[in-house]
Formats: sequence, C-alpha cells, structure tokens
Amino acid sequence: MPKKTLLLIKVSIMLLVANQILAESPVKPPTTETALKTLKKAHPRLILTDKRLAELKELMKRDPLLKKCYKDVLKQADEYCNAKPLVHRMPDGIRLLSVSRACVSRIYALGLAWRLTGKEKYAAKAKENLLTVCAFKDWNPKHFLDTAEMSHAVGVGYDWLFDYLDAESRQKIKAGLIKNGLKPGMTLQKKGTWQVTSYFNWNQVCNGGLIVGALAIAETDPKYAEAIVPKAVEFLPNALSTYAPDGAWPEGPGYWGYATRYTVYCLSALDTALGTDFGLSKMKGLSEAGLFPIYTTGPTGLYLNFADTGGKNRRRKIPSLFWLAGRYDKPMLAQAEREMLAKHDGSPRDFIWYVPAGKKAPKPSLDKYFRGPVEVAVFRSHWNDPNALFVAVKAGFNQVNHGHLDLGNFEIDALGVRWARDLGKEGYNLPGYWNKGPKAKRWTYYRLSSFAHNVPVLGGKNQDVHAKTKIIKFKTAESGSFAVLDLTSAYKDFAKKVTRGVAIVGNRSSVLIRDEFKITKACEVAWGMTTDAKITVDKNGAVLTIGKKKMGVSILSPAGAVFTVESAEQKPPLKPNKGVKRLMIRLKKQKGNVTIMVSFSPQGPTPSLSPPTHLRMKPLSEW
Repeated sequence: MPKKTLLLIKVSIMLLVANQILAESPVKPPTTETALKTLKKAHPRLILTDKRLAELKELMKRDPLLKKCYKDVLKQADEYCNAKPLVHRMPDGIRLLSVSRACVSRIYALGLAWRLTGKEKYAAKAKENLLTVCAFKDWNPKHFLDTAEMSHAVGVGYDWLFDYLDAESRQKIKAGLIKNGLKPGMTLQKKGTWQVTSYFNWNQVCNGGLIVGALAIAETDPKYAEAIVPKAVEFLPNALSTYAPDGAWPEGPGYWGYATRYTVYCLSALDTALGTDFGLSKMKGLSEAGLFPIYTTGPTGLYLNFADTGGKNRRRKIPSLFWLAGRYDKPMLAQAEREMLAKHDGSPRDFIWYVPAGKKAPKPSLDKYFRGPVEVAVFRSHWNDPNALFVAVKAGFNQVNHGHLDLGNFEIDALGVRWARDLGKEGYNLPGYWNKGPKAKRWTYYRLSSFAHNVPVLGGKNQDVHAKTKIIKFKTAESGSFAVLDLTSAYKDFAKKVTRGVAIVGNRSSVLIRDEFKITKACEVAWGMTTDAKITVDKNGAVLTIGKKKMGVSILSPAGAVFTVESAEQKPPLKPNKGVKRLMIRLKKQKGNVTIMVSFSPQGPTPSLSPPTHLRMKPLSEW
C-alpha cells in the first residue's frame, strides 16, 4: 500500500477516534465568535490573579511552609538577576528547548518576585529576558515544543509585567510572540498536524503554550485567541482522554509530570482569563491523575520506570499536585506535595497553587490498579517506611509514545534499595530512535529491547512490537495481593498463551513472580531481571547484595532450573550500564506447558535460599 494512502487511512482513523472522544466528553469548544466573550480585559489575568496573590500574602503570615516557599522564590529570582542573557542555540533543536525552559523558569521567578515585593530589579530583569527572546529569529518551529514553551513564557511575562512595561517594549514583545509563536501555531492547528492532535504530551504542551500566549494579548489582538482557543479546546481531549479511567499516564511517571504540568498551565489560564475551561477539567480520569505519581513512587523514592523515564528517576516536587488538589478537593495530593516542599526548595508554581493543611487526608491503600491504555499494578507492605517492600508491574501496548518492548516488566524495592530495576531511556539523538516499525533500529538499542527488561524472552527475540496486553486479574487483601497479566500477544510467534502473575505474599514479606507458557514452537525460554546488586548464585537460588543489604531469590519452578549471571554493560554509542547485571534462567528447547516461578525475600545478614512455604504454588487460573 502506498505510504501516502496509508497515512491518509491513519489520519482518518485518528480523526474518527478524536470525534468519538469529543462526542462522549463534557467538553464544549467555543466558536471564533464566542471564544473571548468572557475575557477579563485587565492584566494580570493569567494563572495568578491579583486577588489570588492577596490571599497568598495573607496566608503566608500564618503558614510557615508558604513563607519558606516565598523565601525560596526570592532566592531563585536573585540568582536570575545575575544570570547571563539567553541565547538562540541551534541547530539540534534540543538546545533551544533548554533555552525555552530556562525562559519559563526565569519569567515565573522574576515576575512573581516583582509582584510579591514591588522591587524593580526583578521586573527589569524579566523585561530584559522577554526582549531578548522576542528578538530571536525564530523559536524553532520545526521542534514545536520549543515554540510552545517560549510562547508560554512570553505570554506570562507580558501579562504579569504589563503595567511595568512601556509602550515600546510591549509592542516589541507582542510582535515577537505573534511572529515566532502564535502564527506558526495557528498554521499547525489549521492543518491539524500531530503536534497539536497527539494523544500524548506534545498535545498539552503545544496547545497549552499557544493558549497562554494568545490570551496574553487577546484584548488588543483578539484574532489570535479567537483562532487558537477553539482549536486547542477541540484537540486537547485527545490527550486528556488518555488519563481515563484512573489517572494513569501511558508515557510513564516521568512524562506524566511534563504532560500534566502543561495541562494545568492551560486549564488555569483559561479559568483565570475566561472564567471557564469549556469542560476540559471534567474529562474522565483527570480528577484521579494526581494519584499516579504518588503510587508509582517506591519506598526508595524511585519511580516505577517505563516509557523513557530516567533509569533512576526520583520523585521530586510536583507543584501541579497542588492545583489538582484544589480543583478536585483531594487533600491527599496536597499533603504529599507539602511533604516534598518541606524537604526541597519551593518554586513559583508551588507558591501560586499552594494548598494549606486543612482536611485530613484519607489513608492511601497499600495496593493500586490503574486501568487505561497502559495498565499498572502496584503493591507495598507499608507507607512512609523507606525500608518497605514494594513491587510494581505494567501492561499496555508496545507502540505507546516513548514505549519500550517491556510488557510485563516489574520492579522491586526493599530495605531501602531497588533490587529489580529498569535501565531507562537511551540517547534521544541515536539514529532511528523514534522509528517504531517491526524492523526499526529503535528496537536494536539495548535499553529499549526486551533483553534489557524484566520480562520473559522466547526464542531469543524481542516482544512483538505491535503487542497489546492487559491486567486480567487484580485482587487486594490485607495478607497479600496480586495481579495477573495476559502477555500472549507479545509472544505470538512461539506461544498460544503467556501469562504472568505478580504477588506480594506472606503477610507482605515476599514477592512472587509466576510465568506460565503454552509453547507451540520449540524455543529457548529466558527469564531475566536487571539489577545493580552483586549476585552470588547457589544451585536454584541467589543472593543479591547492595552494600550491607541482601535479597534472597529462589527458583520454585521448574525443578532443576538454575540461575546464571550475565552482564548488562554496553559499548558506545549506547549508555554503558557500568556494573549492571542480569540474573537469568535459561531453559533450552522448551515446548508445551512451561512454568517459571521465582520468589524474592528481603533478608538479614545470612539469607536462606530455601523456598518459603507460605508462597502461592497454585496455577494462575486459580489465583
């Protein structure tokens, strides 16, 4: 089939799906004529109104944590007062993106510091940054994230500093915003290109940045907002629908932060400037989205790692949780962010969206199942204990944006250490990194392949690149809980049925991984796990050691199977994975019914390798 025809088919399908989502959603896009009907004419009107600022100043008098955040913001702004001018750096695109993000950070800190203190040094420096970037020849529209983030930064700066800026400066900033941001954005929206219609983070960032920029100048140049806002509200449900039904984000916890940040910028700007978000905040799943990064953070502080999340990406402050907590009355989200704010420097967004202690937050459950395009199940022995046992597993589809061939991948924390880990992304600039077909070079890169993940490998081949999988059972109980995943489509060349069970058992003291195969084509069955630990193998068991911490690992099935140790290290241009190992079970020439069952037990100084008697020995059909 010709590529052009195939592309038209894909676009048609995408539009049909988008229209179905829109038809079922609470979103009602405005028309060109009604988009600015409720526009607040005065500045500032974006994200932080003067009324909200006055409330925060009053709250700061009796809230020590908000006062701390205030001081942190002023410290950051003082540092930006001495920062070198921003420069237009090309041609790789990624560099200008870093400049755009630097501009966002500077404008928020300097603009907020000026509004809080009235000190001209902050406003003057913010103005200098705005004039600098608006004099750039472009904002790299070929990599439109750069353009969108810069449009956002300039829009906020123009709005917040409106009364400080002289007429000539306003005109220069506005001209740069229109030429470099809004006009290129309108072209993309008019064509309905993937950057603005995507089901993933590009959608929120591109449409959100354009909305902020357009609303900033809407009273003098309404034609841009009248065109941009209706299209953005039409396209945003594509991406927002991927939070449904439980708030998970298919691109993983790392990209959850980026996508949700721009979702919040966008919804907040619409609300403060127009008094409505046209139903976007009522999209199914968005009210639960704040739970995803909380539950997918292990006791070590490390995220469950998938979809190009950094290999050791730790949960940090997420100011968007404050906005989500306030919008959806979720005190648990606010409490989680206050706890992080107490440990780390505050940011302008923490200050703007801050939610004080009030309602008692409900106690979170130990287990959580997130349904959606990519499904996740997480289990733990305790909350607020850095030594707690934690295991998480994912299902989903291998064509997801930023996805790896990792369906069924699990990670384990215990004793303050991550034992079973995921290596994370490779370098984004590697040749063919973003190609995702069956023969794409992407799948030859070690970290993206099945061989680097904690998943079975059949016949020495990657999982099927078009595989789609589900969690078919999930049960939570005080003594232990489990999830069962149907992974069959990932291994269709060799098996007619593949299922994986992941359980936390023995009063939440151990983890059990059980894999069942119905092999139709004789092949090697390889079970593998990636770890930073030193591995000592003894018959059907192994001891993992990190520092003075130990984990006992036992093969419960099949009889006679043994562990071996392999290296995960790679040569340039791949990331080296220095010192990382693979704990392996290799079963040669298997056919028919095959079961591999492995237990993990956090241990004291001398771990026992004998299989714990309390572990489940039943087939997955009886779980």
